[in-house]
Amino acid sequence: MAGRTIEIAAADGTAEAYLSPGPDTPHAGVLLFVDAIGLRPAIETIADRIAGWGYTVLAPNVFYRAGTAAELAPAEDLRKPGAREAFFATMGNRRTGLDTANLLRDITAYLDALAAQPGVVADRLGSTGYCMGGMLALRAAAAHPDRIRAAGAFHAANLVTDEPDSVHKIITTATAEILAGHADNDRANPPEAIAALDEALDAAGITRSTAIYPDAPHGFTMPDTSMYQEAGAERHYAELEALFARTLSD
Repeated sequence: MAGRTIEIAAADGTAEAYLSPGPDTPHAGVLLFVDAIGLRPAIETIADRIAGWGYTVLAPNVFYRAGTAAELAPAEDLRKPGAREAFFATMGNRRTGLDTANLLRDITAYLDALAAQPGVVADRLGSTGYCMGGMLALRAAAAHPDRIRAAGAFHAANLVTDEPDSVHKIITTATAEILAGHADNDRANPPEAIAALDEALDAAGITRSTAIYPDAPHGFTMPDTSMYQEAGAERHYAELEALFARTLSD
């Protein structure tokens, strides 16, 4: 079945989301968290590819408080030199309202919407996220250990902070297997942050896989930006598919 846009009753209003449905038989669902650029055709392509592995995939517009996906979408081709940087310089207040309390309320709404889709088994869910979405995917796993069996985070940012609710501090409640694919030489996720996350996961006894993708820039999975690296993107698909295959099956 072809993917389509649906509407979700989120914490503070209606959030649109891209839904790529899975098979007619009972199957797992995957919640896909977008990068800071937002919900757009490139994200839909990623959702469709994951759905092709046999899952229903839901990718919400996490910035719904600031506007619709169309209103927040880049006006320029972000593959052009300097266009991505210019976009981030003018992206405005799309993160308004994304404090931890609101994020957790939103995540619950997104998971409920995913679990309600035809054929989706409510306690066989996975999450994956990109850039800031990697942080959200792990936060979802920590908040819903009874529902999320696996979580992927790729070229993630803000996983380790000084805040009391930093991801590396709250991840200890997760039961999901964690896959973290880090960009090489990523200023948004330095080696000491990667080490701190690994230490927290290991201390909590969480099964995890950590890898540094060589020569991969921050944002390497996104085919519609100048940061895209095919080798890293394809490796991420292979490792994510393997994660879901071993954790989301019956």
